[in-house]
Amino acid sequence: MASGRGAPWGCCCCRCCCGEREGRSPEELTILGETHEEEDEILPRKDYESLDYDKCINEPYLEVLETLDNKRVRRYEAVKWILVFCIGVCTGLVGLFIDYFVHLFQNLKFQIIGRSVEDCSEGGCLVLSLLEILAFNIGFIFLASLLVLIEPIAAGSGIPEIKCYLNGVKIPGIVRLRTLVCKALGVLFCVSGGLFVGKEGPMIHSGAVVGAGLPQFQSITFRKIQFNFPYFRSDRDKRDFVSAGTAAGVAAAFGAPIGGTLFSLEEGSSFWNQALTWKVLFCSMSATFTLNLFRSGIRYGSWGSFQLPGLLNFGEFKCADGDKKCHLWTAVDLAFFIIMGLIGGLLGALFNCLNRRLAKYRMRNVHPKAKFVRVLESLLVAMVTTMVIFIASVTLGECREIPSHTHSNNVTQQPAGEDVNSSIKTFFCLNNTYNDMATLFFNPQETAILQLFHQDGTFSPVTLSIFFVLYFILACWTYGLSVPSGLFVPSLLCGAAYGRLVANILKTYIGMSHIYSGTFALVGAAAFLGGVVRMTISLTVILIESTNEITYGLPIMVTLMVAKWTGDFFNKGIYDLHVALRGVPLLEWETEAEMDKLTASDIMEPNLTYVYPHTRIQSLVSILRTTAHHAYPVVTENRGNEKEFMKGNILISNNIRFKKSSVLTRAGEQYKRSQSMKSYPSSELRNVCEELVNTEVAEDREDILQQMLERRHVPYPNLYPDQSPSEDWTMEERFRPLTFHGIIRRSQLVTLLVRGVCYLETHSSSTQPRLSYSEMTEDYPRYPDVHDLDLTLLNPRMIVDITPYMNPCPYTVSPSTHVSQVFNLFRTMGLRHLPVVNAVGEIVGIITRHNLSHDFLLMKLRHHNMTI
Repeated sequence: MASGRGAPWGCCCCRCCCGEREGRSPEELTILGETHEEEDEILPRKDYESLDYDKCINEPYLEVLETLDNKRVRRYEAVKWILVFCIGVCTGLVGLFIDYFVHLFQNLKFQIIGRSVEDCSEGGCLVLSLLEILAFNIGFIFLASLLVLIEPIAAGSGIPEIKCYLNGVKIPGIVRLRTLVCKALGVLFCVSGGLFVGKEGPMIHSGAVVGAGLPQFQSITFRKIQFNFPYFRSDRDKRDFVSAGTAAGVAAAFGAPIGGTLFSLEEGSSFWNQALTWKVLFCSMSATFTLNLFRSGIRYGSWGSFQLPGLLNFGEFKCADGDKKCHLWTAVDLAFFIIMGLIGGLLGALFNCLNRRLAKYRMRNVHPKAKFVRVLESLLVAMVTTMVIFIASVTLGECREIPSHTHSNNVTQQPAGEDVNSSIKTFFCLNNTYNDMATLFFNPQETAILQLFHQDGTFSPVTLSIFFVLYFILACWTYGLSVPSGLFVPSLLCGAAYGRLVANILKTYIGMSHIYSGTFALVGAAAFLGGVVRMTISLTVILIESTNEITYGLPIMVTLMVAKWTGDFFNKGIYDLHVALRGVPLLEWETEAEMDKLTASDIMEPNLTYVYPHTRIQSLVSILRTTAHHAYPVVTENRGNEKEFMKGNILISNNIRFKKSSVLTRAGEQYKRSQSMKSYPSSELRNVCEELVNTEVAEDREDILQQMLERRHVPYPNLYPDQSPSEDWTMEERFRPLTFHGIIRRSQLVTLLVRGVCYLETHSSSTQPRLSYSEMTEDYPRYPDVHDLDLTLLNPRMIVDITPYMNPCPYTVSPSTHVSQVFNLFRTMGLRHLPVVNAVGEIVGIITRHNLSHDFLLMKLRHHNMTI
């Protein structure tokens, strides 16, 4: 233990940044007998459900396929294109709503505060101005905090959650209408309230919610409003629309439809095809031009001119007219860009490290407490941020001369007269000078970015340094609050200040007067943002589309690559860190090479809960109530080929070796589950097909009821053969070979019970009612729960024929399949369950997302290495 305690001190400063000793989960540390500081034993890990992107090809689905013809297929495809277009338009309108009111509230606030500061600078009442801006900001942040109390999942940017959703993890409430409302209104108030947050990240989340909800034509928020729309009733279809909505959100935020398409591919999707690419790009274009049309018309009265493509506009980069020595960038500058990318990666790693520590502190000390504590924290950050902005602007700013040629040379893509000079602040400065610190702090963040990109007037190196440090600290403190908040704009602004500082140093102290400051500000913004989020392809295209300058492609790409490589040496990107803190089993693009030492038999779960093709209602209800699995193998017992026997401490079953301890654990779990089975109350026994019940079974029914009340029946009574597993069975009997026939989802079993799909023991299974595909998927995505069943309508003797509704041909792997093959199949096909079946068709285990998570594979690899 001495060495275990000494290790943290040896890596004290780099563990914060490199932090990858967290590869071991708390469960693994317990197994290995190792204990670390409280910091590594963090956070309660949650069990997240997976989404099922695989098709369930059962008989109802095949019946639908039989009725399909070319006309219906074309109609189905046309409906998809129409919905994709509607998702893009609606996402653009959501962005328009947010932008309009943010612009309105910010203009109102800065006009009032600016006038008050100018009046009070002479009258000596600056405290009154400070109180006014505090009232504005704290009021807005209080409203945003209340909205997050209504829907907690609306906090943050939403990008980590959407990334998890596209990866196949179900995050409760992430794509609900109420989440969209709270997110849009919350980010509106947060940005207006002066917090260092952006509205671009929440726009991505908003687009995903629109994509998930619009094709469903129903909402849990408005349950009474329902439409008979039978299309797209599966996780697979919903995933495609969420991908389109995510891309539309990026496109609306940055005016970058191609970048939005690549973002959806790079950040989240574990799947892709050509048809989906076209639809996603079309959706992104629809969102961009919808927002552009309405923003240009509302703000400038020029309907149809398309002057403002996105919420964030970088303007036009060009040198002053007549300055032949000026170039946007040269080959010599590329070396400085690489160095800036290196420093940006270090700064991004530091930002992520500090924010991760802060997030862990919040999860331990803030979130467990009463909800109003989160509101108080948000108000505290708003108050501190406001006071820092006000005091720094009043006391730390320098008066700089306004260049006379700014208006004609570096005009942004805005109408004449509304250039960068119109947004400078002259607090406490004489005529023809401006306060550089106030110009950065007392403007909307997008305007401050334009100042750093296009203002020819110099910003003092001291001002830029102070601004960068203050903004870095406050932005890091802000991200993770219980308010809707984005990180793109704060990172861009912080990086732009860093880049402009580098340009000032090169011009002033090295004599490189030919460099273009705006280019260095842009590269600095890309370096810092890349160091924080670790995106490469999509971020390169987004920045190129935002600048409308293709010549910046190489500098931006090189800078982002260097920043990512540098940051990855220390820790993960900010979104991946927050995903890991939540304990979400996110599957990366591929596994590490050494993981191929493991096979499917090493990582699978051998303790199976299964059902038979013909199963009694009593058994189904018991299984569903005593387990939380979301799918069950459908099996029959292969007694003719039974070859199980005990040899020493190893049970050899189906050519797979299990430790005797794990077998005993499984037997104990089965026994415990059978003892805790919830039986039917005697007053609640009726038959859904009561008219078919034979009166001759009354006596037997009473005997069964008595046995159920005494809990003598185990959860898995068998119909064929007539013997059920019992506590008297030996381990050989418990682990007899099970022939695999298919897999059935939990939601399907509950639907069968709710709709009374069963038949009498004395009748043939052909008398069982049949459900169509539309009836099976009618309740998607909120299927009924087994605890909502009306037990008065169920007879435990009735039998359910599962075979028409199970998936008889799911993807399977053999026990000897290597982990990399298992991983690629599971991730690429978007599976939820992957049965492990041996050469003779017997199921020996099952693999889920948790069996492929990085922590679990590391634990199994260490166990494998210790046994060699």
